[in-house]
Amino acid sequence: MINSISGKVSQISDNAITIDISGLGFEVFVTHATATELSLGQSIFLHTHFIVREDLLALYGFESLEEKTMFIHFLGVGGVGPKSAMAILSTLSMDNIRRAIISEEPDFFSKVPGIGKKTAQKILIHMQGKVPTLPGESYKRMSDVDDSVIEALINLGYSVVEAQAAVQALPKDTPDTIEDKLRVTLQYFDH
Repeated sequence: MINSISGKVSQISDNAITIDISGLGFEVFVTHATATELSLGQSIFLHTHFIVREDLLALYGFESLEEKTMFIHFLGVGGVGPKSAMAILSTLSMDNIRRAIISEEPDFFSKVPGIGKKTAQKILIHMQGKVPTLPGESYKRMSDVDDSVIEALINLGYSVVEAQAAVQALPKDTPDTIEDKLRVTLQYFDH
């Protein structure tokens, strides 16, 4: 129905922006990353998904078609509505979403606020085969040590995305202990 929107940003909140088009303001729900990188008066183009329900008319905006497609796939999972789908996209990078699906790791999704273990498992089952692997792309499952390091970083106040990026950036020769990997990832944040 409304496939895209283009205009100037007139308001910004944590999860939504208002786009002004010839004096008419459209509220568009966006990921936290999108909202934080925008400034008032900035011109923007977003791919959109319009949801019409008995009690809801909402426009969701995405910077890329890949993000929009992933959002629509998430809506097909029982127990995942638009707010949960946006929470996933706000918490995990597209690379980490792909990694979680391809390597079948529900723990990535269960770290998202509002997504439990059962829903994370449903997401993996629903998304199998819907996420194409890119040429040369392969993911190995994260070890229990890596999961523990991510959990420790989250407990120290880092976001899920920051923690996962730090663990993925670990040099291959880092000893496979929680203490060593945590020490190296903390150095990653100091740079």
